[in-house]
This record gives sequence, structure tokens and C-alpha cells, in this order.
Amino acid sequence: MAKNMSDILDSIQPNKRLKQLIDHSNLIEVDFNVPPKRYYRSGLEMVRMANVYYKEGNLENAYCLYLKFMTLFLEKIRKHPEFNKVPLNQKSSIQDALRDVLPKAEKIKEKLLEIYKKDYDSYSARLKLLENEAEERKKKAELKKNEDPGIKPRGPPPEFVTAKIPSSIDNVNYPDANLTTALVTPTPSAPASENEHPILPSFDRTKKPSGTFGYSNEDLRKVVVPSKVMNLFESLAQENTIKNIETCGILAGKLEKNQLIITHMIVPKQSGTSNSCTTTNEEEIFDFQDQYNLITIGWIHTHPTQTAFLSSVDLHTHCPYQLLMPEAIAIVCSPKFNNTGFFNLTPNYGLQYIANCRESGFHPHTTDPPLFKNASHVSIENTPLDVLDLRK
Repeated sequence: MAKNMSDILDSIQPNKRLKQLIDHSNLIEVDFNVPPKRYYRSGLEMVRMANVYYKEGNLENAYCLYLKFMTLFLEKIRKHPEFNKVPLNQKSSIQDALRDVLPKAEKIKEKLLEIYKKDYDSYSARLKLLENEAEERKKKAELKKNEDPGIKPRGPPPEFVTAKIPSSIDNVNYPDANLTTALVTPTPSAPASENEHPILPSFDRTKKPSGTFGYSNEDLRKVVVPSKVMNLFESLAQENTIKNIETCGILAGKLEKNQLIITHMIVPKQSGTSNSCTTTNEEEIFDFQDQYNLITIGWIHTHPTQTAFLSSVDLHTHCPYQLLMPEAIAIVCSPKFNNTGFFNLTPNYGLQYIANCRESGFHPHTTDPPLFKNASHVSIENTPLDVLDLRK
């Protein structure tokens, strides 16, 4: 078998594919500037998302999220300087989840190895068949040349053309990621003539993994925003807007068929000024999300007298959301200028820049390259929305 074929088969060995998943799941890191309680809250959301993937049969995504969850709470979170301040009830909830996740992850691991073994055997058999067919055509061409010496030889037949196979599978930046089960799809093209050689079967793999930073827009799942979100929120914020006070809310929802769908808008108890807003009684938000199995997908706030953009404080507010979920969005409503912005930090620069910035309050940031951009993975659709105003 040709060397490139051997390399292909070596790269898709079942144990190697599984190791790629495990190695990448261990890449998750804890940012000491993010309070540990945020990790504990997002950890439960991580399990919810993994459970959805599992029910949908997306085993790779489910396995990666379960592994990340285990890596985070069995190892990484313990290094956080405020780990000992985490309330016992939050630690208890995570321990309960771990007891459920550990056997489930082991079961998925066995299923994935079975799938990868079938993939490997199928691909190997197809490669061998194509190699034999190529050898047979080569013999026929040699025989024909010997029978008719007047034909000028065209030189040796071309080598196989092989489909490029990424060396690793896609990432799940918590909460994870755009993995699809990587199945072999042996669909070689039939040769147009006996002197042409078939293209080897393609191996359907997803994009190469990235770390916490550096993913692209193509890696992001679509976020579905109900069309009524903005008008309803501006209506709820109107009393504050008249007083030149900002209002903020939490956007939560579900993962379904690899889309993040906002289903709930929660307006928490809060205090605000003309250019900032701070939530209070956060436990109320968490309890509600737990009750309805809701994932935090982003946040929304008003700029009573300014246009829609992300201020330096907004950038720092949004950073933890996007570190924990790359698709997280910030919606800014500007009633005075009648415009709305859908933003996220630039993944290749802004996210890391803000994560490393240690200043607080309003302060200057670099603007070139830009730190935030319009969120291109947002889709505004006429979908249902429930609203909970905890201020009342």
C-alpha cells in the first residue's frame, strides 16, 4: 500500500481518534479573574448541553463536553485562589452531576470506539479495493502498449489523488463546540477512462481544534433571537430610560439541533447609572434557570442617551460570558437613536485582550485592531419568548 495511504489509515486509527478528543478536552483552563461561582453555574449548563447532544445522538460533542466538565471540576477549578469560598451547596450540586456524568462518559467512550472501528475497517477495505482496481488498469495499459508498439507511451500512470484529512477533530470551547460525528463517507468518483485513476474516498472530518482563543465565525453555532426581544426589553426599561438610567437583562434558552435558541429574557433586580448597570440577587436568576433547564446565551442592556456600542465596562462585562460560551452575544438597545447592536468580542484579538486587561471602571482600550464586532452568527426569527421581571 502506498505510503500516503498508510499515513491516512494511521491517522484514523480508533484509539488515535479517541485520544484527540481526550487531549482537546483537557485544554480547558480556569481564568482566575472569573469568580469560581460563575464556573459552577456554567458547569451545570455544560452538562445540560451535553445531555442534549447525547439525546440527539451527537456522541462526540456529548463526550467532549462531559470530559471538559470532569476536567474542570475534578482538577482545574481546585487551583482557583477563591476555590475555598465556593458555597457548599454549589459544590454539592457539581458532585451530584459528576456521579451521573462519569459512567455516562465511559459508556459513550465505548460507543465511539465501536464507531471508529467500523469507520477504520470500511475505509481500509475501500482503499484496498481502489488500489487493486488501479493495479488492474495499469496491467491493462501495459498489455495494450505491448500489443500495439506504434502507440507512443504516455509515461507512468498518475498516482492516487487523496483527499486531505485534518490531523485532528473540531473543538468544543466550553460549552462546546461544533463537533459532528466524523463518519467515513467512501464515495470515490468513477474513472472517465481506463487511464484515469479514481479519487480516494473522502473522510468527513470537522475543523481543526482551537484553544480558548482563536476560533473563527465558522466555528460558532447560530444564535436564534426572538424578534420581540428588543421591543419588549425597551418597554420594560422605559421608566429607567426616561431617568437616564441603564437597564440590563439576561438572555437564556436551550441548545437544539446545534442551535442556541433564546427562549427567556430575565430582568433581574439591579442598580443602574447613566452608563452602567449591576445585577443583584443573582441567586434568583440561577434558581429560575435551574428550574427550567436554561442555558445562559448572552445579555441585553440599554444606552439611554448613547448609540449602540460596547463601552470599556461593557467589554469587561461581556468577556466572562464569551469565555464560557464562544457564541455568547451582547445586545445593546439605543432608544434615543432608535438602533440596536448585536455584538461579540473579536475571537482572535478582543477576547484575549480584555481577558488579560486588569483595569476596572471606564478606561481607554486600543481600537486597532477592533476589540468587538457585529455578531454575524445571530438570526432574528419569529420565535416564542417568555419574560421574567424579577424587579417586581
